[in-house]
Amino acid sequence: MARANALFLILLTSIFISTTSTSTAALAPSLHPSPPSLFATILATLGFQDLSAATADANLSIATPTTIFAPTDSSLLTCPSCSIPILLQEHSLPGLYPLHFLRTLAFGTKIETFAPNRCLTITSSPSATSFATKKVFINGVEITKPDLFNNGLLIIHGLQGFISHLSPLSCSVERMTTLSFPQHPPSTAAFFMMRLMLKDSMMRLRISGYSVLALAMRVKYPELSDLKFMTLFALDDSSIFAGGSGHSYVADIGFHVVPNRLLMAADLASLPKGTELPTMEKGQNLVITTAGGGGPLAPMRINYMKIKDFDMVYNKKIVIHGLSMPFLRLNPMPDTSFTETDKSRIGVFENGDMMSPLSAEILSAVDINNLHGL
Repeated sequence: MARANALFLILLTSIFISTTSTSTAALAPSLHPSPPSLFATILATLGFQDLSAATADANLSIATPTTIFAPTDSSLLTCPSCSIPILLQEHSLPGLYPLHFLRTLAFGTKIETFAPNRCLTITSSPSATSFATKKVFINGVEITKPDLFNNGLLIIHGLQGFISHLSPLSCSVERMTTLSFPQHPPSTAAFFMMRLMLKDSMMRLRISGYSVLALAMRVKYPELSDLKFMTLFALDDSSIFAGGSGHSYVADIGFHVVPNRLLMAADLASLPKGTELPTMEKGQNLVITTAGGGGPLAPMRINYMKIKDFDMVYNKKIVIHGLSMPFLRLNPMPDTSFTETDKSRIGVFENGDMMSPLSAEILSAVDINNLHGL
């Protein structure tokens, strides 16, 4: 209890120091070194002084959910040639991995660390009499002090020793002459990385006002986890619960996902008008109706809908952009096929694109001539 209270006070103090430093930076030049990062403060309080001193060079950020497998200072003394900042990166994973979740992972699961192309291998004791007594090993080193710290953004586990610098081949499934590790297909690491990135995205959506979307992603989790990359266009909770077109978004979430493509804001802005983007609904594509780069007066639009928040959430596999309304379903039709009465009845735009009956109903209370305001 005393340690928990101390950590809580450290968190509050660090946040206060960070806020004070930001607000006074413009008034006068700093006369003192910057305060230690939150990572450094927490690690030092838990007794990991060497890791604490290496946090600045390791370039870790508390803004990203992180799990650290922390070796003791005494174990690091046995490797005087090791680079502690690199070791810290190699001992850290993007995402949250409490002990109970690590116990559920398949034997030999590989997860990429913050060091590019370096993976840790998760194993567990097969002889455990129950789930609660199951020991977990990281590259063969046992977690002896699990869940030392967990504030919802950072988890720290204590290790019995330390993990030597990882090989460039650590993300590949090793060929072994023994049965210590069961063989897995080459795509195992990528598959588990996508699952990790999905869980990271869903957690960040839940705390950002997109909990309904996070729930919908959980329902479609088996399909989404098979993708290599994903671009998702999101509607927030308030827009969904406001009624009208928002109610259709959850049922049509597949229409708002571009599979196997990681389209950041710059990538979208570079696409010319008329570019079609496939969705998870077979035969249903999105269309760039207004190319990007036109500034505030001519923002980029997809299916006539403006993207209000680019790169809202993103990681190595997923990028999510915010919408104000769901995408319309457009079917290219020649404008000359309809009279003015037909156009007003089914919803035909000036360039001849036709809305489906559902889309026409969505916009029944919206002046199409003022659609640019959405």
